[in-house]
Amino acid sequence: MTDYEGFITNIKRKTNIDLALYKEAQMKRRLTSLYEKRGFKNFNDFYKGMERDQQLLNEFLDRMTINVSEFYRNGKRWEVLQNKIFPRLLKENRKLKIWSAACSTGEEPYTIAMVLSNYLPLSQISILATDLDENAIAKAKTGIYPERSLAEVPTAIKEKYFVKNGMFYQVKDEIKRTVTFRKHNLLKDPYEQNYDLIVCRNVMIYFTEEAKDQIYLNFSKALRPGGVLFVGSTEQIFNPSKYSFDIEDTFFYSKA
Repeated sequence: MTDYEGFITNIKRKTNIDLALYKEAQMKRRLTSLYEKRGFKNFNDFYKGMERDQQLLNEFLDRMTINVSEFYRNGKRWEVLQNKIFPRLLKENRKLKIWSAACSTGEEPYTIAMVLSNYLPLSQISILATDLDENAIAKAKTGIYPERSLAEVPTAIKEKYFVKNGMFYQVKDEIKRTVTFRKHNLLKDPYEQNYDLIVCRNVMIYFTEEAKDQIYLNFSKALRPGGVLFVGSTEQIFNPSKYSFDIEDTFFYSKA
C-alpha cells in the first residue's frame, strides 16, 4: 500500500470522506502543498499530525473542498434560469423545492433567491443549501463578501440586496432568511426527493467518472419529473438519457 493509499484509508475511517472518489492527481497536488507548508514529510506523518491537532484537520478539510465561488457566476446562464427555467417551473408549481448542492460559501443559493425574487415575494422562497465543508457553511451564514465576489452582480440587485460595509458587502437579512444551510456529503449522505430545481455547479470536475455517475443518478432520483438540474459551464453531461435527463438548455437538464 502506498503512502497516499494508507492516507485515504485513514481519512475514510476518521471522517467518512472517501478521497478515492476524487481525481487523484489534483487531490494529491493540493494536499502535498499543504503538508509541506506545515512541515510534514509525507502523507503518513500528515495524518498523524491531524490526529493530534483539530485545527490541522479543519485546514485539511478546507483544502480538499473547493471554495471558489461568486454571485451570478457565468451571468448568461442565470439569465436562462430567470427567463426560461423559472417561468416554466412556476407554471407547474408555485411553491418550488430548491436545492443548492455543494454551495461553498453561499454565493450560489443567495443568487438563486435574488433571481427568483423577480417572480415571488422573498417570504415564499425557501432554498436548501448544502456543503461538505463546515467552515464554508459558517462563512455562508454570515453573508459577508469581498467586492470581487460581486463582480457580475447587476447594479440594481447590488443596491437592492446588499449593504456596503467598508471593503465588504453584507447580504441583507431578507435574502439570508430564504436559505437554510446544512452539512451534506454528496458521495455518502441520502438525498431528499421531489425537487423542482437542483443547482450543482463547478464541483463535478473534481470527481472521478465513477463518482460523477453515482451523483448524477442520485440527482435524477431526487428530482420530480420535469424538475431541472443546473450544472456548471465545464460540466456538460454527454449522455443525459442515461440519467433520465433531457437537455432543456445549455447546462440545464430536465428529468424526463
